[in-house]
Amino acid sequence: MEYIESGYPAHFKRYCKTLTLQDDSALIEQYKQAHGPSAVWPEIDQGMREVGILKMEIYLFGRQLFMIMDTVASFDHEQAMAELATKPRQAEWETYVSQFQKTTASSTANEKWQLMERIYELG
Repeated sequence: MEYIESGYPAHFKRYCKTLTLQDDSALIEQYKQAHGPSAVWPEIDQGMREVGILKMEIYLFGRQLFMIMDTVASFDHEQAMAELATKPRQAEWETYVSQFQKTTASSTANEKWQLMERIYELG
């Protein structure tokens, strides 16, 4: 794969994940606000960068979240997710956002976000 935006390596890995939110429009709105500009705790962004995540986007459709995560080419998903769970404030963040998600407060990000299988690619 090649990444067109400048500042990113020509070769990287992409992961797509999904997660379901609670069936509550007020909670969904609060979740969106928690991910708004400057709302995510700086330690969370820093921890993701430290494990090799270059860029992440989250999209919402109804109560279904869809994440696109671009990483360094050498990224080992299981190892990186285990390391991410130990980063400063990561467990606290997961507990905080779990109130919006159809999951438990003790679940790690890796347990909540399910990897999706790519079944088609134009190219």
